[in-house]
Amino acid sequence: MAVADGVPLAAPVAGRAERESPLRRFSGELRASPKGMTGFVILAIVLFCAVFAPHLAPHDPAEQVITNRFRPPAWADGGSWSYLLGGDNLGRDIFSRVVVGSRVSIAMGFLVVGTSMIFGSMLGAIAGYFGGFLDSLIMRIVDFQLALPFILIAIVFMAILGPGLWSTFVALSVAVWVNYARLVRGETLKLRELDYIQAARCIGVRSGTIVLGHVVPNVLPVIIVMATLDVAWVIIFEAALSFLGLGVQPPTPSWGVMISEGRNYLYDSHWMSLGPGLAILITSIGINLLGDFLRDTYDPRLARL
Repeated sequence: MAVADGVPLAAPVAGRAERESPLRRFSGELRASPKGMTGFVILAIVLFCAVFAPHLAPHDPAEQVITNRFRPPAWADGGSWSYLLGGDNLGRDIFSRVVVGSRVSIAMGFLVVGTSMIFGSMLGAIAGYFGGFLDSLIMRIVDFQLALPFILIAIVFMAILGPGLWSTFVALSVAVWVNYARLVRGETLKLRELDYIQAARCIGVRSGTIVLGHVVPNVLPVIIVMATLDVAWVIIFEAALSFLGLGVQPPTPSWGVMISEGRNYLYDSHWMSLGPGLAILITSIGINLLGDFLRDTYDPRLARL
């Protein structure tokens, strides 16, 4: 301990921000951001509903009660609080179907984005780091796919594999991975010229170790931001494919299928499409708010890391 004029001085305290754990720093940033906290709460509620859907649904989502056909929602004349969002054309509880249908949409969003993120990021890192023939081959595939409309790719895969849950997963994964490959390749082209990457090469570190140990961790914040925003995109397009009859098939509850079933009754029983439509809207808003917060916090171009 330092002493000045016989008085002990406290040791200098290192900057707390530098010693703060990433998780604690993230939670502090999140609490200070109304936008991020709102998105986080919305997403947490949706995830909670998806995980515990069988326990939260007040009725069997497939149960058909003829007396409840076209039952209005609770706030309308003739409605009942036991059927909060009313009944559909077959007498099924819309609220229960919305809650259970969240499992399909949320699972599809995270599975598709997770698979596409891993596959596309690795190909992008390989293309950017090694260059040459590998770079040209991978990026020509990316350019070719980006030149095609997404709906055309989806229809081709549905025609080959047939409509269904796994066909939708494959079609969406194929459509999304190119975005990560292009993003990671661009970041890798900049990183591979930095001094510490060149030093690792000079001392004989293997290329695979450099890519996995130095390149990928440095582009991870950008990948996470993009992945968060893509989850909302995948949820919307899964609903669109199901709406067109190419995705999840009845009687499995799905937000897109429910909107499709209610489109013939919009004038008389609009609540059949209102519930799943609001679920998609609220979920997408929550994910985008959280994604914007992550972008503002972790985007390297904002010098916040």
